Amino acid sequence: MFLEGQVALITGAARGIGKAIALKFAAEGANIAFCDIVIDDNALATKSELEAFGVKVLAIQSDVSDFEQAASVVNQTLEAFGRLDILVNNAGITRDGLLVRMDEKAWDDVLRINLKSVYNYCHAAVPAMMKARKGCIINVASVAGLRGNPGQCNYSASKGAIVAFTRTLAKEVGPRNIRVNAIAPGFILTDMTKKLPEEMLKQWVDNIPLRRGGTPEDIANVCCFLASELASYVSGQVITIDGAMTV
Repeated sequence: MFLEGQVALITGAARGIGKAIALKFAAEGANIAFCDIVIDDNALATKSELEAFGVKVLAIQSDVSDFEQAASVVNQTLEAFGRLDILVNNAGITRDGLLVRMDEKAWDDVLRINLKSVYNYCHAAVPAMMKARKGCIINVASVAGLRGNPGQCNYSASKGAIVAFTRTLAKEVGPRNIRVNAIAPGFILTDMTKKLPEEMLKQWVDNIPLRRGGTPEDIANVCCFLASELASYVSGQVITIDGAMTV
């Protein structure tokens, strides 16, 4: 098991990509703390799925954009497990629309949840990692943050900023043996994308050299590598996971 005995905190892990990452980490032996905006039946089902791997699981309700709540989640994780080895900043939203039609709330909500949450959780988690002189942070960016995407000025800006944040933080905390990387998923088949019209889905897939959309498990596998000792000399990097779509 690549992550046996480790403790991972994952934001937005009740469903989708975050859930897939949590399941992969649990399968590799990591104890899991995860937070989501609500701890509903879906989140509790995720908790049960994780516990089936024989690991300890902590589910916490939290608004990731709230600075104090982020600190509380990290403190609860440390109190429950006594350590924090891996942080995955996965939580994010979209509020798409052309800039000329985008209201201020759509801009603010996306930047607050997608970007400020990364600051909040890194700010809360890094001191414990520095004290331990060991840690791994994985920030979920997007190919939209690397090349832009019409109708997603807010989302692209938030994800591009995460890339810059990741590279800078990697330089700041590297001397304390803390690795910081980002992943940039491309077209991933989640519950949200599966609702798109079939013609639109086909158009997306036709533009991907591997001729398929990615799965949440594809993302989780890369995150597992980055979190493990196999990536002990990988830091400050942005790993694109897009089937060569952006090549």
